[in-house]
Amino acid sequence: MTANPTENDLRVIAEQVWSSYLDVDGSKPLLPVPAAKVVVDVTGSVSVTGAWRGHVLVGCSDGASRNAAAALLGIELDEVTDDDVADALGELANIIGGNVKSLLPEPCALSLPHVHVEGEAGRYPASTEVCKLNGTWLEESVTVSVLESTADFAEASAT
Repeated sequence: MTANPTENDLRVIAEQVWSSYLDVDGSKPLLPVPAAKVVVDVTGSVSVTGAWRGHVLVGCSDGASRNAAAALLGIELDEVTDDDVADALGELANIIGGNVKSLLPEPCALSLPHVHVEGEAGRYPASTEVCKLNGTWLEESVTVSVLESTADFAEASAT
């Protein structure tokens, strides 16, 4: 067990989640791409607390988030609502977060998922990026990242 997940760990987890939930027939895999090509419109996140503290984020372009909602919920793309997108991104963050949590020192717990539109919320100033996967799915941007909290919460809560 390592203190932090690696980029390879994150790639394996994301590929397994995509193939299990979004690409069950194997025809639409999640493919790695250079960071410069990633567009994030919607982000789902879960926080990790306990022996390790941080966040797991799943960000997508609007198109990828709508395709994910359609695939996860078994509905047609033109039927997807903003609530469906929020449910899908939250669920992806929860599933991937649970897999990342299994690599972390115990005890750790996951928060409920939080979904936001980029630019409105979701900044994590007291954290540093541990690993990140930039990808494309159905020619749309996807990014999965793990952030470790840098704040000393014991010290902060004592003041």
